[in-house]
Amino acid sequence: MLRNMESKDALCIQRISEIALGYQCELEWVKSRIDKLRNDNHHFLAVYEDENTDKAVGFVHAELYESVYSPTGFNILGLAVLPEYQGRGIGKELISHLESYANKNAIAFIRLNSANHRVKAHGFYENIGYRCDKLQKRFIKLF
Repeated sequence: MLRNMESKDALCIQRISEIALGYQCELEWVKSRIDKLRNDNHHFLAVYEDENTDKAVGFVHAELYESVYSPTGFNILGLAVLPEYQGRGIGKELISHLESYANKNAIAFIRLNSANHRVKAHGFYENIGYRCDKLQKRFIKLF
């Protein structure tokens, strides 16, 4: 079942992020981010909940992408499904939910970045209609 992400999902989101994406994150950080971002209309946060366990097993997080040189779009910041739930259409449902929201709200496009080694994920995105339009490097400066 699809629904909006809630504070109670923090432990599941932490687990999904660690197992499916390889991101280590503190539980309190995840909870505080959910609490902040779920009330920010520039962010889209949804989970897929297993109806038998009432636990989130996948999530999508997107942020409005606004610039002076392009129409408004969504940038997917996170899309993940626990490995044991993959192949059941959950990722596709999460993306479809985001796309439906985008269409209803005049969002012109949805984009995402995916690491080179995530070949299986690339196939998933291509199968649901996304295309790779450029290759680039990411630069970051930590403080």
